[in-house]
Amino acid sequence: MNELIRIDTITEFHRLNGIPLPDHPLISVVNYGDLLKTEGRFHYLKSFYTIALKKDVVGKYRYGQQSYDFDEGLMTFFAPQQVLQVQHTQDDVHRSPSGYILLLHPDFLWSTSLAEKIKRYAFFGYEVNEALFLSEKEEIIILEIFRQIRQEYSGNMDDFSKNIIISQIELLLNYSERFYKRQFLTRDQSNHEILTRFERTLDRYFKSDALLDKGLPTVQYLSGELHISADYLSSTLKHLTGQNARQHIQHKIIEQAKEKLSNTPLSVSEIAYQLGFEHSQSFSKLFKQKTKQTPLEFRKSFDLS
Repeated sequence: MNELIRIDTITEFHRLNGIPLPDHPLISVVNYGDLLKTEGRFHYLKSFYTIALKKDVVGKYRYGQQSYDFDEGLMTFFAPQQVLQVQHTQDDVHRSPSGYILLLHPDFLWSTSLAEKIKRYAFFGYEVNEALFLSEKEEIIILEIFRQIRQEYSGNMDDFSKNIIISQIELLLNYSERFYKRQFLTRDQSNHEILTRFERTLDRYFKSDALLDKGLPTVQYLSGELHISADYLSSTLKHLTGQNARQHIQHKIIEQAKEKLSNTPLSVSEIAYQLGFEHSQSFSKLFKQKTKQTPLEFRKSFDLS
């Protein structure tokens, strides 16, 4: 079964999984172990945020093509309109994992500070193989926030309830951001491997005919070659070097351009074409932005005509 299953409301999610209807139509915290599991592969597209903490994870898990030892807790983050692929084997169907899933409809965030801010949390762009692994202490913190959110909306809602829930969600996101930062720090060896692979892939692209055939490399293309998401690639590079993936690509372009301007008689238009630009003006604009010189001004500094 591979058809896309679209879930527009939290109530639909509850019905699909055979659990009681939600106490609130726009927010719900459900037990992971209560969800209906059917053998097969399924594709889901939901119109709301899902933040999940799966407990009692057994064995080793692959994260960005690497294996790690953080087996106690596994968090995943999905934004509205992202397609999630789930595959259950026969063994999975009979297992009973525990944990919580927070279902949050964007309408709940209307007229709050979190409505726009939530879109800036990079981990909503990460894929499931870049999930957040938690230590035992971190897991306790996250589980308590889940419980507090559920307790607040399950009670008698008053004038303060929504603001309290919003504050708890923001606390959950801020802790998640902190723990992702810790994950970057504790996995520097693998992150450096990502940087090395990224640079090799970028070098191969510039040395091949791809620039003429496909144009400038995109972050999405390079992340696909590395089998990680574009957001995670940029976050990793930013952590290691202070520059995101797009800035690395631009640096490579300028590096190649300087070499051609200083060592060849090619015109600016010819260089722009060889570097994958459709219009030489775009190349000149980027070059001036990054070097504070036009390509011709840079060339003149080498006394080349």
